Amino acid sequence: MPVTVRELAELVQGEICGDGEREIRAARPLSEAGPGDITFVDDEKHFAVFQASRASAAILPSKLAFSCNTLIRVKEPLTAFITVFQKFHASPEPIFTGIHPSAQIHPTARIGEGTSIGPFVIIEEGCVIGKRCRLHPGVSIGHRSQIEDDVTLYPRVVLYKNSVIGKRVIIHANAVIGADGFGYRLVQGHHEKVPQLGHVEIGDDVEIGACTTIDRATFGATRIGQGTKIDNLVMIGHNCQIGRHNIIVSQAALAGSATTGDYVVIAGQAGVCGHVHVGDQASVAAKAGVTKDVQAGSRMIGYPAGPVKDQMRMKHSLDKIPEMRRDLKLIKQHLGLLEEVEVS
Repeated sequence: MPVTVRELAELVQGEICGDGEREIRAARPLSEAGPGDITFVDDEKHFAVFQASRASAAILPSKLAFSCNTLIRVKEPLTAFITVFQKFHASPEPIFTGIHPSAQIHPTARIGEGTSIGPFVIIEEGCVIGKRCRLHPGVSIGHRSQIEDDVTLYPRVVLYKNSVIGKRVIIHANAVIGADGFGYRLVQGHHEKVPQLGHVEIGDDVEIGACTTIDRATFGATRIGQGTKIDNLVMIGHNCQIGRHNIIVSQAALAGSATTGDYVVIAGQAGVCGHVHVGDQASVAAKAGVTKDVQAGSRMIGYPAGPVKDQMRMKHSLDKIPEMRRDLKLIKQHLGLLEEVEVS
């Protein structure tokens, strides 16, 4: 059903510029928007693209002083566009309530009010599940695990025994929390497993991506701090202590006993060696390898990872090596140390 620009502006508390009665039938990103669509422009460099597009309207920042047929000006265009997009396109997630008959729940487990448990969920002995949680099909929760209120576990999430999950945590499909840490010692020519006797603790408001693994500690706890967001396919080793409000991007890995401060960013495919600390508000670039402690606020790139300025200087020097080799050959020829030289 079409909606007027005026109605959308009221929805996002925006200011209309142009025809408020224009009808909008869909919300689409700038690269796909056409007639009847509303899109969004988040900065000045994309405005020329919008002007060349066939979109009927756009949401853009209040600070931009452009005029156009039909605009909605807001403080945060992306946030507003998400709201508009959901109005047009978001289909409600299927809601299951109560406990599905196929779920297996140990008699000693305690389930909070309003919690929904889907098909084939397994909840083992001594578990405590908080209020208003949603356990999707195939979730497995090990002995004596504790889950606080308003937690969502998507299909086939596995929590090993004694896992502790804070409030409002979201864990996506096939993530594994609390598997054994990778610990072995060489005894008489063979690798002998070191028992992993600890557990994992996840703080409030953490989100963990699909197929991510977080290993239990050897003795104490592997901890993920409040508000941290972890992407898909991330590996966090045993005994790691991850600070508050970190961002850890897909395919990054932290080896055992690595630690981070608060507001740390670790980009995709970066690696952090064991027993290394990454300080508050530091950032580690994609594919960087951190082999020693990182000071708070540092920006690290390369392997082994180093400060951006130092790494760029080294990269610039490496680019000059062919020229330096040529100059060295000319110098040696001039000194009579070479009978002939091929300059390339």
